[in-house]
Amino acid sequence: AMVRGVQEENVIACLKHFAFNSMEISRFKVNVSCNVRTEREIYLRHFEKCIRAGAGAVMSSYNKYRQVFCGHNQYLLNQVLKKEWDFDGFVMSDFNWGVRDTVEAANGGQTMEMCDTRYFGQKLVAAVREGKVPESRIDDAAVRIVRTLLSFTEADRRTYSKELLGCREHVDLALQCAREGITLIQNRGRVLPFQETHTRTVAVIGGLAASEVTGDHGSSNVFPPYVVTILQGVKDRMPEAEIIYDDGSDPKRAEKTAAQADAVVFVVGFDYRDEGEYVLKDERNTELGGYGGDRTETLGLHSKDIELLKQAGPANSNNAVVLIGGNTILTEEWKDFVGAVLMAYYPGMEGGRAVAEILFGDVNPSGKLPFVIPVRDGDLPAVVWDTREQWYSYYHGYRKLDKEKKEPSVPFGFGLSYTEFAVTSPLFTVDEEAVEAECEVENTGGREGTEVIQFYVGFSASRHKRPVKTLCGFQRVTIQPGARKKVGIICPLDELAWYNPEYGSWEVEEMVYEGFIGTSSLERDLLSGCFEIRKN
Repeated sequence: AMVRGVQEENVIACLKHFAFNSMEISRFKVNVSCNVRTEREIYLRHFEKCIRAGAGAVMSSYNKYRQVFCGHNQYLLNQVLKKEWDFDGFVMSDFNWGVRDTVEAANGGQTMEMCDTRYFGQKLVAAVREGKVPESRIDDAAVRIVRTLLSFTEADRRTYSKELLGCREHVDLALQCAREGITLIQNRGRVLPFQETHTRTVAVIGGLAASEVTGDHGSSNVFPPYVVTILQGVKDRMPEAEIIYDDGSDPKRAEKTAAQADAVVFVVGFDYRDEGEYVLKDERNTELGGYGGDRTETLGLHSKDIELLKQAGPANSNNAVVLIGGNTILTEEWKDFVGAVLMAYYPGMEGGRAVAEILFGDVNPSGKLPFVIPVRDGDLPAVVWDTREQWYSYYHGYRKLDKEKKEPSVPFGFGLSYTEFAVTSPLFTVDEEAVEAECEVENTGGREGTEVIQFYVGFSASRHKRPVKTLCGFQRVTIQPGARKKVGIICPLDELAWYNPEYGSWEVEEMVYEGFIGTSSLERDLLSGCFEIRKN
């Protein structure tokens, strides 16, 4: 969807990083290994879908695959990308260190070296003259670049003023994204939304509450004209209330702060120094010793944050925790000490406003977790984050927990609302091209709300290693209180295929499949049925 949307505006969509780039600290040195089914079904399939959608460019990754750097990997760039997938766009290297050898990169399928010329340029000219790189490789690269640029010439005829940056339309979109993405994952005793009429003092506790947590400070750094912090968002939303701020550095002091307030907002989690692109130098090119990268020790909060929540949480039961971070954050160690938990991710320039709107009920939360939160770190695949060799497993995330019959702390696709929904009447039908899952959704609560209905397919009858179930589609639906809507989700049959390494082909098994439809990946949140696929 993003590829189609971007390119409708005559902007070239560039897929990154191709491929197997799931480790940050070791990205310049690690060699990734996996079996063929894991390669095709888990780590290449999403790239293939985007190529089929028409993406015009691909950026190769730093890491190695099969002992060859991906920036000059003959198998990935020439065999899979260009030959098998018939990709007719261009490939660019990841910046600065994405090419390590002139001849190997050019012959391996690299189209352009970014962003400085170290191995191409005159070295590439010399390699051609010496017969190490055929001219046909240069011709192919040039044609791919020119052909792609000519396909987007309409963009060259447009003019854009700087006033568009941070314009009202963009700000409104940022606010909408935050409102719809923030996820309510716990609401014990229905603490949220806070009752405004009974809230004269609000304690906002945690250093991240006053920080501009917009995400990474690496290559994805953004420079908005302003950022509404969560502290500022609460102040703006409750101008008549007394807002007490405590940075949370002293848990005993925070406990006293929490005890004297009518409502408490804890803001804990991570920033660019904890996760994101691994950066070794600052803006002045000074060695820092590294920040960002992978969270290597645990997926849980910093110990100081856990101590804060366990000490100050019980001091006032009318409290909510706002989590900041880009991925899974373990909650088991502290969740029973607090009331509500919101996963805010990195909510952007309008994030503080959106958080406050949800805390006080102006906006009904509707986000869903795009990852599973396990009970413990060990429930997810074991990874040595600083390494030269890493094996990538077939099972990960919720599919790994399903296979091992481990209960998650918070399931994949989960998210609460301030209203309630009832899902009934599941139906699964198949034609020659797709399977459709249907259900009826009723808003049984007292206010308008949005639910995200999810369609999973199970493979228990398979003769091959398959997940217990996998997500095959979803749909957001907004329903008024007391109203009911029919929801239909269509999944093409080829989405159900497995990759047969013996024949190098995708195959849809003839068998009975399970269909699941509901509000998260957890079994109790799903209704089930069956459908059968048979060839004519």
